[in-house]
Amino acid sequence: MSKTTAAVRADQLSQRDTWISIGIIGMLFFIFGFVSWVNAILIPYFKIAFTLSNFDSYLVAFAFYISYLVMSVPSSYLLKAVGFKKGMMVGFFAMAVGAFIFVPAAMSRTYEIFLLGLFTLGTGLAVLQTAANPYVTVLGPKENAAQRISVMGIFNKGAGILAPILFAAVILRVGDNELFQQLDTMTPEAKDAALDELIRRVILPYSVVGTVLFGLGIFVRFSPLPEIDTEHETAEVAEANSGKNSIFQFPHLILGAVAIFLHVGTQVIAIDTVIPYANSFGIGLMEAKVFPSYTLAFTILGYLIGISLIPKVISQVNVLRICTLLGTVFTLLIIFTSGQVTILGITSDVSIWFVVLLGLANSLVWAGIWPLALDGLGRFTKLGASIMIMGLCGNAIMPLAYGAVADAVNVQQAYWVLFPCYLYLVFYAVHGHKIRRWKLA
Repeated sequence: MSKTTAAVRADQLSQRDTWISIGIIGMLFFIFGFVSWVNAILIPYFKIAFTLSNFDSYLVAFAFYISYLVMSVPSSYLLKAVGFKKGMMVGFFAMAVGAFIFVPAAMSRTYEIFLLGLFTLGTGLAVLQTAANPYVTVLGPKENAAQRISVMGIFNKGAGILAPILFAAVILRVGDNELFQQLDTMTPEAKDAALDELIRRVILPYSVVGTVLFGLGIFVRFSPLPEIDTEHETAEVAEANSGKNSIFQFPHLILGAVAIFLHVGTQVIAIDTVIPYANSFGIGLMEAKVFPSYTLAFTILGYLIGISLIPKVISQVNVLRICTLLGTVFTLLIIFTSGQVTILGITSDVSIWFVVLLGLANSLVWAGIWPLALDGLGRFTKLGASIMIMGLCGNAIMPLAYGAVADAVNVQQAYWVLFPCYLYLVFYAVHGHKIRRWKLA
């Protein structure tokens, strides 16, 4: 490796280089959020354009997030071979390819090709997430890691608020509601023509997205982002890891990956189910559409609290404990409370607002888990990060579990799915992250 690309330890960076790095990684997290949360619009949009069932429409999320399970470990080996910057460039290029696949998919109106594009987009994101999360975790003092990740969360969730609004503004027309109502009464030829026109609206925005992603890959490759040595081991860590040759010899990491799986599942359930849950109380779509934004706003509020208080007032592990306990309490309140309230001009059942408040409970869980799970991994850090990123497939699987219970019982009782998830997260926050050796009976 040449001198210009030699990896340096995070504690060797100047304050200027550290802030430049945080800014560039913040941009990456904005891209993560923008590309991920736009799926909230794609799901109902594809459902109409392809006349899909509910299950088939949720294959959008499944195809996108299952790539994390498939590609995270290969991503770690890629990053180990070529370094962070070249690895990030490859990730952006893969995302660009995924966006460009939308063009032939739209021209032929073939849902399976769209799913391939979404999987490819997710593959690129898996590489970027595997690089960016450990990068920002080690980019400064360990006790401040949750604070830095909270800053990244603001970029991510801010993009999540903007993405559906911008995408909807580009692809939806004033008369679309009337068009959607007329589809069932059209002749087959007229309906095909209308649906062809509808789906081809994604060509321009995704062509632009693909071009921008390709450009970002070039930018990151030649940016001043330093190549950080995430595998540096102190003498103490090296001695502790001297007899270890497998990532599965780190219980706190494996338990942390399970925690990530459950956490992202609870997060996506809170955001993606709140509109249908409000609909079940007779609240129309136009009024209910604001609830996901309120949920994300509470998440950002949590990030701001974390940035202000960690670690000066409260440690990141104690914040994790508080958030996981809040999630447990809010889940029980969703299930057992009822009654009409008027908040922000919306008259609704009080339990809906406890779903919204899960945004606050979930806000600092990701930021709390990452530094605890990667603590002391040393040369296993990149592989450990890939195991953590695999947990993001919880976004694909957990909503299906909620949907299955909702179909079998009802949408309110389906929130019981969250309860064991939060109990496990409490366990990890209190005890699981301390486990350094598997104990045999």
